[in-house]
Amino acid sequence: CKQQHDQAVVSTQSGHYGRGRKVKPTKLRSSIKPGTVLILLAGAHRGKRVIFLKQLPSGLLLVTGPYKINGVPLRRVDQAYVIATSTVVEIPAIANDKLTDAMFKRKAKPTKNEREMFIENTSEEPKISAERIALQKEVDAVVVPAVKKVEMLPSYLRSKFTLTKGQFPHQLKF
Repeated sequence: CKQQHDQAVVSTQSGHYGRGRKVKPTKLRSSIKPGTVLILLAGAHRGKRVIFLKQLPSGLLLVTGPYKINGVPLRRVDQAYVIATSTVVEIPAIANDKLTDAMFKRKAKPTKNEREMFIENTSEEPKISAERIALQKEVDAVVVPAVKKVEMLPSYLRSKFTLTKGQFPHQLKF
């Protein structure tokens, strides 16, 4: 029984799920292309409009506010939690090798024993790294001018998406 289990479970690192089934990369929705304005449906920035930059190898979408315009930093979002709009911004290709899933990895939280040993260190809040801030400024330097070229787009990105009484999302055209 142990042998069968070991054969059935193969590491997802190798790109397999088990008995010969390969992990397929997430297919990007046809309505989402680089430069498309998306509406976030969940998380701290729900209701805000963001610009799609690219799809990461993990299948998640890389989006930005841009931070200068509406306060949404570079974020990874699952496409199930966005609504694609028909608004598209012509953004130049952002050729940056630093924009990967590894950039978003967090440090592991200390275990209970480590917290008890170093009680004075537990009050520290996680700080945003200087590298990440520099990367955000670099991306904003490319995206903000493209956004400002389109009339009314900065104010459109600043405004939050809301529904009023009697409005239904499945009846709206985005």
